[in-house]
Amino acid sequence: MAPYAADLCYLDLQPELKPVIQINDINLWWESLSSAHQVFWFISIIFSVLFLMQFILLLIGFEAGGGSIDHPGDVGVYEHEFSALSMRSIIAFFTFFGWTGVLALNNHLSVWMSVLFASLIGLMAMFIVAYMVFKFSQLEQSGTLNLYNALDQPGEVYLSIPGQGNGVGKVHLKVDGTIREVDAITEGDALKTGTSIKVIEIMNGNVLKVEYMPSPE
Repeated sequence: MAPYAADLCYLDLQPELKPVIQINDINLWWESLSSAHQVFWFISIIFSVLFLMQFILLLIGFEAGGGSIDHPGDVGVYEHEFSALSMRSIIAFFTFFGWTGVLALNNHLSVWMSVLFASLIGLMAMFIVAYMVFKFSQLEQSGTLNLYNALDQPGEVYLSIPGQGNGVGKVHLKVDGTIREVDAITEGDALKTGTSIKVIEIMNGNVLKVEYMPSPE
C-alpha cells in the first residue's frame, strides 16, 4: 500500500506545478504601471529589439543601403561622413532613452526629471554611436582604397574646386568598384558642382589633381 500512497501524493502535487510567469501576471504588471512608465517601457522594448536586429545584421555583414546612391551608369557607395542623424544613432538614442527613463522612474524621480535625464543619456549614446560608425568607416576605407586606381578616371565635382590650386574641393568618382568622395584641386579655372572632370595626378595627403573634361556629345 505504501507505493500506492506515494503515487497518490505525487498526483496531488502535479496541479500545483505552474509556469512562473503567466499572461495574466504580465497584464496585471502592465496595468499597475503609470502612463509614463508604460511609455518608457514600450520605447525601451521596441528599440532594444531594433538595436539587437541591427547588431546581428552588422555581424553577418549586411549593410542596409544607408550609403548607396544612384548615379548614371554606376552603382556604388559613398565615403561615410559624420552624421548624428543616421538610423543607427537614432535607434541608439531611443534605446538608451527608454531604459534610462524606466530606471529613473523606478528610483522615484519625477516624470519631467526622468524625461530630462533620459534625453541627456540618449543624446550621449546617439553621438557616441555616430562617432564610432564614422571612425570605423574611415579605418575601413583607408585600409582598402588605393587612390592610384583613380588615375585617368572620370568623375564629377561634388563641392566646387577653386581655380589655380588655391583651395580644395571634393569630387565623386568610381574607384575599386565603388563611388568615392575624395578631396581634389585643379590648376585650371574653378570647377563648379556637377562639372565633369578627369584625374591627372595623385597628390600628397590623398588629394587628387583634376582637370575639366568635356562631356561627350
